[in-house]
Amino acid sequence: MKALRNYLDKIKPNFEEGGKYHAFRSVFDGFETFLFVPNATSKTGTHIHDAIDSKRIMSFVVIALMPALLFGMYNVGYQHYHAAGVEGSFIELFGYGFLAVLPKIIVSYVVGLGIEFIVAQWKKEEIQEGFLVTGMLIPMIVPVDCPLWMLAVATAFSVIFCKEVFGGTGMNIFNPALITRAFLFFAYPTKMSGDTVWVSGDSIFGLGKTVDGLTAATPLGVAKVAECPAFSWDMVTGLIPGSIGETSVIAIAIGAVILLWSGVASWKTMLSVFVGGAVMGWVFNQWGPDTAVAHMPWYEHLCLGGFCFGAVFMATDPVTSSRTENGKFVYGFLIGAMAIIIRVLNPGYPEGMMLAILLMNIFAPLIDYVVVQNNISRRAKRAMSNN
Repeated sequence: MKALRNYLDKIKPNFEEGGKYHAFRSVFDGFETFLFVPNATSKTGTHIHDAIDSKRIMSFVVIALMPALLFGMYNVGYQHYHAAGVEGSFIELFGYGFLAVLPKIIVSYVVGLGIEFIVAQWKKEEIQEGFLVTGMLIPMIVPVDCPLWMLAVATAFSVIFCKEVFGGTGMNIFNPALITRAFLFFAYPTKMSGDTVWVSGDSIFGLGKTVDGLTAATPLGVAKVAECPAFSWDMVTGLIPGSIGETSVIAIAIGAVILLWSGVASWKTMLSVFVGGAVMGWVFNQWGPDTAVAHMPWYEHLCLGGFCFGAVFMATDPVTSSRTENGKFVYGFLIGAMAIIIRVLNPGYPEGMMLAILLMNIFAPLIDYVVVQNNISRRAKRAMSNN
């Protein structure tokens, strides 16, 4: 590492103002600050210095995503081999899933980071690190059969119109990964829902078997059109059809522990999402309409679809969620409750987490405003009484 540090210090003058590569200063700065904690200090004002900067925080989130991503790769292979009726070893199943998912990760990062690099160069600013997480989230919340060109178009739309037009990382009001999924869902609904998008039907470098017309409905899809599926431990382990990284409750729980241990995510937001979903699931189970999804037990609602993934990795996004401590409880509870309401009352949409989080992204500033104003009013009344 010392040798790398010395090499970067040696070539750094070439990227400073007046150097022959000064036009690429933001690119160099992005790589340098990713590899090493910046040693620059503030010249004025009062600041608290910490080795944990935003790049390090984003790195923790990426690490937390790894269990769900790796299991998602295995599940992609498992679902393909199971639907195709062929046997395969663990290595073959994981290898198939790895080869199926890797192009989506590459496309996500190339398109998203490419746009952010261009914008940083154009604005002569440092490269923002928010896409380190977004680029990993996007491939994990789409079906395995989503075409790469659609993913590229949706990613570009999200980065440009959800982030850059608002000023970049930290200024966006919507979660960029969810905007990508929403764009895909509404622009190309046949590639984001139904029974044919959750299982890859192609052989990859000799792994698996090319089969036309593979179908496999998600449990939520079954509940929408047929009957409530019986609870199975596969719903917890994740060996069910679904978006790439959203199926395994266990893998997501490992990621939640990492986020909470590192202090990156708020337990208040995360817990209240589950409480809101459980309460609304129980209410519909007792007094809901006469449909299979309404009478699904509350714990199945929490295990299925993108509920757990959204609660752990999406609702806790520090940029788009509520920032006041009491507001986090309200924000999370409403996300959980709204997700179940959408699932039950919208007959054409089996999942509700995406729309619930995006809706509450809009109301997060209002929630914080009400909490702050209540605190101000309470302190003012206390001050008046003391006088």
